[in-house]
Amino acid sequence: MPALRGIGVDIGSTATKAVVLDTNGEIERTVLMPTGFSSVDAAARVAAELEGAGIAVESSDVRVVATGYGRIAVPYAHKVVTEITCHGLGAARLFGPEGTVVDIGGQDTKVIQLKRGRVVKFTMNDKCAAGTGRFLEIMADRLGVSQQEMGALARTGEETKISSMCTVFAESEVISLIGRGVPRENIARGVVDSVVARVAALASAAPGGPYFLTGGLCENSFVVERLSALLGSPVTTCPEARYAGALGAAGRALALS
Repeated sequence: MPALRGIGVDIGSTATKAVVLDTNGEIERTVLMPTGFSSVDAAARVAAELEGAGIAVESSDVRVVATGYGRIAVPYAHKVVTEITCHGLGAARLFGPEGTVVDIGGQDTKVIQLKRGRVVKFTMNDKCAAGTGRFLEIMADRLGVSQQEMGALARTGEETKISSMCTVFAESEVISLIGRGVPRENIARGVVDSVVARVAALASAAPGGPYFLTGGLCENSFVVERLSALLGSPVTTCPEARYAGALGAAGRALALS
């Protein structure tokens, strides 16, 4: 019997990720792409990219688990699993079985408590985009920089208050600050601090660290620094943490064998 692979497909509201694990549970390949308008189309594009790399998603030696916002749109998945479970499993694989996972996604922020590698409690902010990656993306566009560039820009800025809890009103605040000639780096600092403050408030309800950051902001070092400062505890992350949901799903896929 050929060696089995496990594939996790995480279709988020903004980005779609996939992780392929070999039979030993090692990461063989990752995929990252914008989700776009259609989750069904995103799932098809993942399949096409993997098949281009010689990994057929409907092969008899492959098991697929789908997760995320668009998990029901993956026709070749053998099982669907909630993103809370998969993010918890993926974070436990990356960072260890005990701690608090902070996942800043495109449309929501999740705080997940892990005990012995399992999710024991979670909370979400999915009512407003003001504490999410999408908020940073919108504000970065307004400032004419990328999200990563905004982090570097914010590091050189001075504290600037952005008080609105709503993305629309916060954008109006930013436009007003631009009109008043406030330096771009100060506005960037205000935007980052606004997001991090909301995330920290959500995470502070958990018993405490260690804290692990997953999601698309895991490579934004200034966000990591500011979140660590507000939580009063180091926040651990790594580039692979943006794939945490897909990684957890891939681990569950291997278990289906």
